[in-house]
Amino acid sequence: MLYQLVVFLHVACVLGYLLAHGVSAAVSFAIKKERDIARIRALLDLSAASYPLMMNLMWAFLLFGIIATIQGGWWKMGWVWVSLALGLVIFILMGIFGGRAFGMIRIAAGLPYHVMGKPFPAQPAKSDEEIYAAIAKVNPWLLLIIGYGGFAVIAWLMTAKPF
Repeated sequence: MLYQLVVFLHVACVLGYLLAHGVSAAVSFAIKKERDIARIRALLDLSAASYPLMMNLMWAFLLFGIIATIQGGWWKMGWVWVSLALGLVIFILMGIFGGRAFGMIRIAAGLPYHVMGKPFPAQPAKSDEEIYAAIAKVNPWLLLIIGYGGFAVIAWLMTAKPF
């Protein structure tokens, strides 16, 4: 019974994480079309506002997943380790291709930003052209493939338990 509760909490936290992260995913597509600088700043602030909840839910689903793995005796199975490794790869790639790119847009737009989790105050906004150039470097389709594709593979590993 406790195992089922922990698995439920793991899945519920994953769903919450995906919901919270959906804000940033939607922003990554919307910002590519936006030319109003005030709206660009608002989109960036919306994405940043969802980040703390997203990260807390990520740590929660990881914790509940580890507890479920221990309770279920799954540690000796290869799919668990591949899932954890793939999750780490997704986290790193999203930081490289998403976090850095959006950090550069935030800097260009004159908004507070983070580097490796450390907060920095806003700098004077750059020209509109520099903001658009920073936005042009974001590839929302690549982020979608990394995130959705990676999570789809992890979901398959956890349901099929192939090895």
